[in-house]
Amino acid sequence: MIHRSAARIVREALADTPVVLVHGPRQAGKSTLAQAVADELGGFRRLNLDDALPRARAVEDPTDFIETLAGPALIDEVQRAPGIFLPIKSSVDRDRRPGRFLLTGSSNILALPKLADSLAGRMAIIDLLPLSQGEVEGHSEPTFLDRLFDGEPIEFEGSGVPDLAERIVRGGFPEARARASSQRRDAWFEDYSRTLLERDVRDLANIEGLVQMPRVLRLLAARAGQTINVLSLARDTGIPNTSLHRYLDLLKGVFLLHFVPAWSDDRGTRLTRSPKAYLVDTGLLAYLDNVSIKSLASNRDELDLVAENFVAMELIKLAKTSGARVELHHLRTVKQLEVDFVLEARGGDVVGIEVKASPSIRPEDADGLKFLKELAGDRFRRGIVLYTGREVQPFGKDMIALPIDALWGL
Repeated sequence: MIHRSAARIVREALADTPVVLVHGPRQAGKSTLAQAVADELGGFRRLNLDDALPRARAVEDPTDFIETLAGPALIDEVQRAPGIFLPIKSSVDRDRRPGRFLLTGSSNILALPKLADSLAGRMAIIDLLPLSQGEVEGHSEPTFLDRLFDGEPIEFEGSGVPDLAERIVRGGFPEARARASSQRRDAWFEDYSRTLLERDVRDLANIEGLVQMPRVLRLLAARAGQTINVLSLARDTGIPNTSLHRYLDLLKGVFLLHFVPAWSDDRGTRLTRSPKAYLVDTGLLAYLDNVSIKSLASNRDELDLVAENFVAMELIKLAKTSGARVELHHLRTVKQLEVDFVLEARGGDVVGIEVKASPSIRPEDADGLKFLKELAGDRFRRGIVLYTGREVQPFGKDMIALPIDALWGL
């Protein structure tokens, strides 16, 4: 079994918090991780609310369902019976021992009505996304983000990532990665997206026009890495703006869509304020947008766009599990000068990252990073161009080109 970086965080949370929720997209490995930790600690009773009998009990009488549990409990897919949260709160208020409830969920329960505050101060929330490349390679404790901000010179010898297109198309969902052929992976992603939209989205909200959701998702896959323009989406789909806003919220609620907000320097510089949107997994993106290993090899522009989504999700996964407390942003001026990712540490230090799926770089590839350096001033720590070359290449003060596999190999 692949070791998950979040396992340590789950164990630490169970040691000092009554309720621990591991949530993220379906099939990311939440149940496997939770069961492994529960087995390690011992004494947990497991109930899966995807199963009809326990779900019926939890829905019909949530108080009795919780009160009859003896000892610590692992409850899978809690969004299927949201009524259990208030009984859990009541139970925890009477007995605040840590590690009483380990929950998993495939929808963001904080988006469900009346649940955002019910377990405040009583529950630790841990995000689990599809496998990172570091986890695939067996590197369980990520250090990439820490190294970016520590100020020390970076030494790394890359591989040139000859399998970058394959890594992108395989994605990080464990079951999809295990499929022997691209046809079998496509079949898995087809079933996955249909089931998710038909069931989990309906768990979050009963909305009309759900038939449009697959089309919206495919359009978002084709525009991954672009700033969200709801008016443009409305024109292309014929769906009213208000409905589209709701659709985007729902896709975010089931963890299929991640928004990266715009960065601001607080100086009044004319910067784009719209967030960028990325799909949670490049394997799913490849399926939705008909991207293949062959098409990526023959189309550099397409590879650049999909590689940006790939790096975005790697950075998001690293930020959730590393010791560095980092927020991810993007920067774009009204004149289209941009930086793919602006990483801002809690103390205000800033690192800029550009993604170029090329074995060589050009001086102009750093134009956006140089602009960011001017804006950030003393807070600027490094400018990084991630590329598919093998060597670390300095190209100015506080600026280096870094092999893209440093994301998981550094």
